[in-house]
Amino acid sequence: MRYCGVIGFGSTVDQDDDDVWREEITERLYMGDVVKHTYNTQSADKLTKDVQVNMQISIVADEFANNFMHLIRYAEWRGVRWQVVTVEPQYPRLVLSLGGVYNGGS
Repeated sequence: MRYCGVIGFGSTVDQDDDDVWREEITERLYMGDVVKHTYNTQSADKLTKDVQVNMQISIVADEFANNFMHLIRYAEWRGVRWQVVTVEPQYPRLVLSLGGVYNGGS
């Protein structure tokens, strides 16, 4: 299965020099392949179930992605931002393992 979607890179910045730091997201479009794809629901001691994906996306990495792979926060897939839990460099690609829904800033 092919992948084409937005990858979010987050960096912490002090916008107004007021010592209040927030995460600023830069989104970039990448193409690649879906390597692994399964869904899982977890309801341990919760009223509503958490949806998890056990998914890996292999993207063709550009210089930006290679230089800032440590800042990757999420990958958008099927209209949902999924948290990236691991990044594995496999030149010229990066393999992103996704977990739960990303709840950070936009």
